[in-house]
Amino acid sequence: MQQTKIRRALISVSDKTDLIGFARALAGYGIHIVSTGGTAAALKAEGIAVTDVADLTGFPEMMDGRVKTLHPKVHGGLLAIRGNIEHEKAASDHGIAHIDLLVVNLYPFEATVAKGAGYEECVENIDIGGPAMIRAASKNHEGVTVVVEPADYARVLSDLAANSGATTFSLRRELAAKAFARTAAYDAAISNWFACELKTEAPEWRAFGGKLGQALRYGENPHQSAGVYVSDAGRPSVATAKQVQGKELSYNNINDTDAAFELVSEFAPLVPAVAIIKHANPCGVAVGASLLEAYQKALACDSVSAFGGIIAVNQILDGPAAEAITGIFTEVVIAPDATAEAKAAFAAKKNLRLLLTGTMPNPRQAALTFRSIAGGFLVQSRDAAVSDELELKVVTKRAPSAQELADMKFAFKVAKHVKSNAIVYAKDGATVGIGAGQMSRVDSARIAAWKAQNAAEAAGLKEPLTRGSVVASDAFFPFADGLLEAAAAGVTAVIQPGGSMRDDEVIKAADEKGLAMVFTGVRHFRH
Repeated sequence: MQQTKIRRALISVSDKTDLIGFARALAGYGIHIVSTGGTAAALKAEGIAVTDVADLTGFPEMMDGRVKTLHPKVHGGLLAIRGNIEHEKAASDHGIAHIDLLVVNLYPFEATVAKGAGYEECVENIDIGGPAMIRAASKNHEGVTVVVEPADYARVLSDLAANSGATTFSLRRELAAKAFARTAAYDAAISNWFACELKTEAPEWRAFGGKLGQALRYGENPHQSAGVYVSDAGRPSVATAKQVQGKELSYNNINDTDAAFELVSEFAPLVPAVAIIKHANPCGVAVGASLLEAYQKALACDSVSAFGGIIAVNQILDGPAAEAITGIFTEVVIAPDATAEAKAAFAAKKNLRLLLTGTMPNPRQAALTFRSIAGGFLVQSRDAAVSDELELKVVTKRAPSAQELADMKFAFKVAKHVKSNAIVYAKDGATVGIGAGQMSRVDSARIAAWKAQNAAEAAGLKEPLTRGSVVASDAFFPFADGLLEAAAAGVTAVIQPGGSMRDDEVIKAADEKGLAMVFTGVRHFRH
């Protein structure tokens, strides 16, 4: 494919980053610039020669700027196939000049929604002319160069410099592919916003889009390719975090760090909380008077599994906590921020990744999650049920004490983030045993107790950590056997959703063991 000389450019951008330098460089190649509204005004203010699009089309911008580029002289200039006799004749007959370079970025719809704008403002930020021009230019990429974000200005200028004011087909094709992806993601954001506004739980068509945050070396395994994409830049997360130090993040690092940070966000920032994650499951979670205390309590739950794990905290990471974390090999630490002392403590651990998010996410925030399946994908709303806001129903003869109730709520918060079937033993604001991802709930109860026993032995304790603890189950006990396993481990209270056909049997077993039990009415399956 041939190179295309750039003679005329149409520039219409909402994001004016680096605009002046780019336009001035284009003018230096003798390129005729056509522009619209605020973009034209910005260029003229800097002494750059510009033709208003109204002068090109012969029609003024109208209807509050809604109609300005939807015109044959714009779209004909973008869509005419260069060298095609019929197209060239039609262009000549109707006074349509070729547009060789289109520079457009879209009205900031996603940012408008993210800031919580009202319905009318969001609608007004739905771009129509921009996507139409982008798609036209992208379709005709054999002869037209399209740019949809300032990050690509340098690539275009480099191509122009290397080819005497022309662009190569390889660049035009890459930019066209990117442009189609951009409009697809834009339309996906609009359609999902509409579905939310209409409270349509399962719209007939569903689309998702995102911007590449990082190309990854590989996926879950070395033979798989992968990348991480940002779809909600307004939510503090691993996808938007700043990496302060350490090796490049892997696919598994990102997946595990997301699990850790979402878990620790369940705890109000006023209470120091630490979560240690391994393979997307918590192996220790705790709250404390300080991050150091919370970390020490979390680590005590399963120090073996914590080796090579991911750590998330819900407060500014301080020096004492950071020093303690360096005591074992850790892959990633994620926090809203870190003190200079904490950063200095990590500096000697060159491979340890430190991620800072700026703030904590809101666990109540409504959002969608999706997962691929063969031939399609599953979509659901995020599990935004918060333990502290659940109406707990005491179903046993004995009601829980204040301490038991506090530990039950804590344990249920953690169980929400443990792969099903999930069993969590907790005591004094810390997990003491976690059973995750088993096919049988009773097996999860046994594994959690077994791991707690191992942790107690490693710490030189005479009694298992589960003695005097509470237990949380992410779903109801279908039989009394799982509860009885927990009772044998030494629990004094139980929190579970309830709703089993055999609830009466389970309640009777709890009463016989002198346990307090509450039902939440909310299940937390996590597959």
